[in-house]
Amino acid sequence: MLGLVIAVVVPAASVHDNVFGTALLDKVAAGTSTVTRALVDQGFKKTVVDHGAGLGIAVEVVERNPADHGFVPQPIRWRVEQTNGILMLHRRLVRDYEHRSASSESRVHWAISDVMTRRLTGTSTPSWRGA
Repeated sequence: MLGLVIAVVVPAASVHDNVFGTALLDKVAAGTSTVTRALVDQGFKKTVVDHGAGLGIAVEVVERNPADHGFVPQPIRWRVEQTNGILMLHRRLVRDYEHRSASSESRVHWAISDVMTRRLTGTSTPSWRGA
């Protein structure tokens, strides 16, 4: 609910959503027992929902209203987009510099540590983009 990262999985671009979705759920279940609900977009199918149920995590697919046209923010989904936007303020995450997925995962943890520190101290992080 706070937009903080619990687990990170960085797959190859050719990996289907269901494959890394189940891997991410496994990491979350192994790392914490307090997560009981996960919201996913329409790219995830029944496989992820069933896998989450087996782990004790209720996976809910946030579906877009077919009557909506253009961009319409989905309920609660804005937190994910906000977290992704904040992470993009860190230069090493903007481009694909890493050759190993473990290196990319460590960069996400590093960036989210900066976000948590900023929230705790009330300071701002200088951006590489600005003047």
